[in-house]
Amino acid sequence: MMEFVLASNNKKKIAELQAILSEKIPDIKILSLADIGYTEDIEETGTTFEENSLIKASVPAKMGYIGIADDSGLCVDSLNGEPGVYSARYSGGNDEDNIAFLLEKMKNIPDEKRTAHFICCMSCVFPDGTKISVQGRVEGVILREKCGSGGFGYDPVFYYPPYDKTFSLLTAEEKNKISHRAMAISALAKRLEELC
Repeated sequence: MMEFVLASNNKKKIAELQAILSEKIPDIKILSLADIGYTEDIEETGTTFEENSLIKASVPAKMGYIGIADDSGLCVDSLNGEPGVYSARYSGGNDEDNIAFLLEKMKNIPDEKRTAHFICCMSCVFPDGTKISVQGRVEGVILREKCGSGGFGYDPVFYYPPYDKTFSLLTAEEKNKISHRAMAISALAKRLEELC
């Protein structure tokens, strides 16, 4: 049984990673930071999604485990990629505050220039220092007001044209097929399958 440590204690992320990776690699187990006795916060000091995911994945690797981590965010084209790596702390408040802050910054941006994308960078770091980084990306448009109450983060204002709805209105099954995180996990699974 191969054990990987996801540099998170988010049970939903752990279950999602376990489900997708186990389809590709039999006998795989995903542990959390708590499972290996790591209780400190990992400071994300990187300036890119990849740097932050490598910082987080390196923590379990330094403890002798294979570490996996992701860093994700929203990038709005007309705002030069903002909020980017600062997506979760864009306004200094919670998800509602972040959405309000984003919509206020974008209030004068015409509909045709409201394009954006979600990015997820996943990294895997081995105890010997070997590193793998992959990326998933999904394109969309920022609406002028929220639509839907599901999901989290910027999901209520991120409109996905192929499904004609916001990420908030997608079912879990739909989102897990097309999201930036699902794409990144699938890409990571493929790379790990080649190694294992």
